[in-house]
Amino acid sequence: MKRIIIMLLIVSNAAVPTLAQSKSKTQEKYDLTVKMNKEYQYPLRVFRLLRGIRDKFGMRKGQTYSVLKNPNTGLIESAERITRFSCLVDELKTIDRVFMDDEPFSYQILHLLPGNTQQFDIKVVSADGQRSSTLPIRTKPTQEMWYLAAKNLENPQLRDVYAIVWETDDLGVEAKGTIYGISSLRPDLYTKNVESSKRMFKIEGRVDENIKDSLYNIYIANTHEALNALGDNEYVACVPVVNKRFEWQTELDHPCVGRLRCIFPDGSLCSAWIDLDFVPGETYHITVHNGYYDDDVAYEQRVGRLSGKSLITPLEKIDSLETADEWRKSLTQEQMEKGEIIKNAINDDMEMIYEYYQQIKNESQSPSTLSSRDRVDMLYKLIINKNKKLDSHIKELVKIAKDVHVSVDLYKTILKIYGEQNQIINELRNSEARFTNNAEKLQKYITSQIEKYLNDMSKL
Repeated sequence: MKRIIIMLLIVSNAAVPTLAQSKSKTQEKYDLTVKMNKEYQYPLRVFRLLRGIRDKFGMRKGQTYSVLKNPNTGLIESAERITRFSCLVDELKTIDRVFMDDEPFSYQILHLLPGNTQQFDIKVVSADGQRSSTLPIRTKPTQEMWYLAAKNLENPQLRDVYAIVWETDDLGVEAKGTIYGISSLRPDLYTKNVESSKRMFKIEGRVDENIKDSLYNIYIANTHEALNALGDNEYVACVPVVNKRFEWQTELDHPCVGRLRCIFPDGSLCSAWIDLDFVPGETYHITVHNGYYDDDVAYEQRVGRLSGKSLITPLEKIDSLETADEWRKSLTQEQMEKGEIIKNAINDDMEMIYEYYQQIKNESQSPSTLSSRDRVDMLYKLIINKNKKLDSHIKELVKIAKDVHVSVDLYKTILKIYGEQNQIINELRNSEARFTNNAEKLQKYITSQIEKYLNDMSKL
């Protein structure tokens, strides 16, 4: 018996230095954490406490872990780790002290005790403000909750949330709950982003493989007339295509009109372009092919040309010579008379062409039958023939102009004639209208005319 007691004392005495040493290491870790808290101004004690509970008592079943990073910068845009746990209540006895010790390093702290009926959730928003969700944290009055929010060390635009919620069994011995670690956009910045998004207009585009190395010039003006008056180099942005996609956005206080114009890989500016309404809070989607594009019909119906709200000037008959005053001043009386005849012929051609386009629109509203499709195809063929006649009149006009002093304004007027037709064809392609083989031929012809007269104008 005496021997047993002596052996217990030896074991007991041997354990004393070990416990003292263990306590010393714990104190060292705590002191180091305090030092780092002061250096980084960050709630590291709360972080380490919750991590310890999670690592020791956390359940793998039902655990959530996700991180979203910006692919360009590598910075975290949002992250979350949610872990359920189960432990003895005594394991949680230091939570109150640790959260209060780290309160100076937070910008929000909250403690809800059992009996409080307040529910609590977190708004989780990605750093770009485009994705958001609401995460319930405290859902029952029987739960106790500690919540702390601080600025993220890596990205100051984010807030880090540390929360723990639990409830005890009837005996007050065992605790079951959830630990939350959330990084997301700070609420104050999210509010600003919401306001900004109400003013933001955005273009999201895709292109075909054969034009994947192109660029896009963006033009913008308050009116369609002002937009048409802009020069080729008066663009507000030049947007590259990356992985067959391009994207551009700007904040607007009011609706404007804009133009999207392609720059080909060889550096040449496309002879055709796309005019559309730039509307705050809206996103316009477009897919560009070689020679035509897929319009955002829903956008056009909501706020664009098909909505009745558009700022783009409706297509009307063109008085083709009115913008060519400079060169007309040098004409002889005979040339002026001949020019007037050609002008009237061009207007007659255009009037008939627009009438054919209108017939196609009307025909497309009727039930689709083989005969109706044939009629539409024939109308497209008539437009091709009428455009060829139109071109012969335009050539006569250019010849007269070259005899005196050909003006760039004359070519701009010619390009407007074909540009507006190209716009109508695109609208027909993207609407319910039937698009036939002759429609394809017509668009190719119009595109070739634009390229031809654009080249002629560039030589001036």
